[in-house]
Order: sequence, then C-alpha cells, then structure tokens
Amino acid sequence: MSRALGWRALGVALTLVLTLGPAAAPRADDPAPPPGEGARERWDKLTPEQRQELRERLQAFNALAPEQRAEVRDRLQRLRALPPERRAEVLRTWEAFNRLPERERRELTERFTRYRELSPERRAQLRAAVKDVLKAGPRERARYLENLRRWREMSPEEREQARERWRQKHQR
Repeated sequence: MSRALGWRALGVALTLVLTLGPAAAPRADDPAPPPGEGARERWDKLTPEQRQELRERLQAFNALAPEQRAEVRDRLQRLRALPPERRAEVLRTWEAFNRLPERERRELTERFTRYRELSPERRAQLRAAVKDVLKAGPRERARYLENLRRWREMSPEEREQARERWRQKHQR
C-alpha cells in the first residue's frame, strides 16, 4: 500500500472508530461518551454535515482493497492496545498533522517515506542525532538550525563539494 494511501486510510478508520466504533478511544479533547451510549446514540447526535462526512469516509474505506482494509484494522487494533495516555498522545499528534497545510502534510509524508526506506543503522544514527540536538542548549540548537538552513540553500553540487571537504578533513 502506498504511504499516502495508508495515511489516508488510517485517517478514515480513525474517524470512524472515534465517532462510531464500539470500543473507540475518545479524542484527546473530547469527554468520554456516557456509559452505555452506543454507536446509534452517537450517530443521532451528529450534525447532517458530520454524518455526510462519515458516509464519504466509509465509502473511501470500503473502496480499499481487502488487504488494505486489513492493514488499517491491524493499525487500529494496535492503537486500541496502547495505554490511554499514549493513545491520547497519538491522537493529538494526528490531529495536529491534519491541521497542517496540505503542502506541509505532503512534505512530512514524503520525508517519513524516505526515512522508512533507510537502513536500520542509518535510522538509528538519525534518531541519535535528533536526540543530541534536542538535548543541546539554545546556542548549540540555533547553530544547528542555521547550518541546516544553509545546507538546504545549497545546490546539489555545493552539497557534494561540502561532503568531499568533510571527508578529506576527517580522513587525516
């Protein structure tokens, strides 16, 4: 399944589960449904617009291939198995992701896809580097961000020259 489709499918499933699912986790900012309140009662409380959105999302979910629906169900099972505080954190992150402009969501999805394609060793190196930056003081973090900005502004040729200079400097 493509990553973009996977994210979309997970979003569909999360919406359905959080709105109608019998064992659904509440949204991070919503109170828990009253005890004994089932899917029908929650459906009846939705506005016509919310109902239409859910119908469309359900159609999109049903249009997925069976293996894609199974993968979404598996992801939902894993979400439901998380401790409540971790599940709430995941949902807050998901909601924050959805509030981003489309361009930023697309960029993040592409970066995550590239990250997933890296070797496990390289991913571990990147996680360690990010931890180092997060632990660094404000001055070091600002220096890192400035270097990152300059790196992004370089052409591919300039980046390759910088890599070569670094290699030569560190081979001594």
